[in-house]
Amino acid sequence: MGACYADGMALLLGTHSGSFHADDVLAAALIRVFLDPEARVVRSRDPEVLAEADIVFDVGYVFDPEARRFDHHQREYEGDRSSAGMVLDHLEAQGHVQPALAARLREELVDYVDAVDVGARQPDHGVPCFSMIIGVLTERAADDFDAWYERAVAIAQDVVEGIRAGALRAEADAAAVRAAMDAAVERGDRALRLDRYLKWKPAYFAAGGADHPTDLVLFPGKGDWRLVTIPVAEGSRDDKVKLPERWAGLEGEVLEEASGIEGARFCHRNRFIAVFATREAAERALDEVSPVPQSGD
Repeated sequence: MGACYADGMALLLGTHSGSFHADDVLAAALIRVFLDPEARVVRSRDPEVLAEADIVFDVGYVFDPEARRFDHHQREYEGDRSSAGMVLDHLEAQGHVQPALAARLREELVDYVDAVDVGARQPDHGVPCFSMIIGVLTERAADDFDAWYERAVAIAQDVVEGIRAGALRAEADAAAVRAAMDAAVERGDRALRLDRYLKWKPAYFAAGGADHPTDLVLFPGKGDWRLVTIPVAEGSRDDKVKLPERWAGLEGEVLEEASGIEGARFCHRNRFIAVFATREAAERALDEVSPVPQSGD
C-alpha cells in the first residue's frame, strides 16, 4: 500500500479508468477537501496498480472502511451508498468531517449523487444538477478521460468548499440572530436589529421566532437601511405585521409625503419591505407600523 498523508507524503487515490461519474468524482473531491489537498489519483482497473493506492473507490468490488476500500458494485453490498456516500461516511467516522457538516453535505449534495448512481432516482429532465453536469463533462472527455476527470474533481471541490463555507456562515449568522433576539427581549423591542445583512430566517425560527415578540427586522443595506416584516412561520406568506397600506408601491418623494418620513425611498407593493436613506429614517418608520396586521390605515 502507498505512503500515507500522515507520514508527510501525498495520499495516492485509486479509482477506475475510462468514463467517470458523479460519485467517483465527488469521492475524490471529498478526500482532497477534508483529508489531503495534495492527494493524487491513479485511474486503472489493474488490481496490482490499485493495490498500491492508499484509498480505492468505485472499483475493486470491496467495501472495507478499515482497509479504505469503497466500492458498491459487488453483489453482497446491500446498502444505498455510492462511492461518494461511502467516503463521506468514513471521513465523518474518522473525525475529518464534523457531523453537522456531514449531514448538510448529504442533504445538499451527496445523498442525491448516491441515489442517482445506484439507480434509486433519475435526475429531473431539464433541471441541472451535479450528476447531470458531471455527466455532460464526460461527453467532452473521450480523448482524455484522465485530464477531464481532474477538471471534474476541481469543480466538485469548489462545490464542496462552497457548502462548507455556507455552513460556517450559517453558524455565525445563527449566533448573531440569537443574540439579537435576546437583546430585543431585554429592551422590550419589537424590532430584530442586525448590524449587517444575513440569512436570518432559518436561525430565527429555529430559535422559536414564531412566538418571539419581534415582528420587524431592521438592518443596513448597501448605502441604505431596510425594514422588513417577519413571517408568522418560516416559508409563510403571512406576516406578523404589514407595513402601512398608504406606503404600498410608493417611492421617492411620493413615499416621503405619504409617510411623513424624510429619506423614505421605497416600499414594496406587498408591504413586506421598505427602504430608507438613513438608520434614523428607518427607526422613525418603526413607529408608523401598527403592532397588529391591518388591511388599511
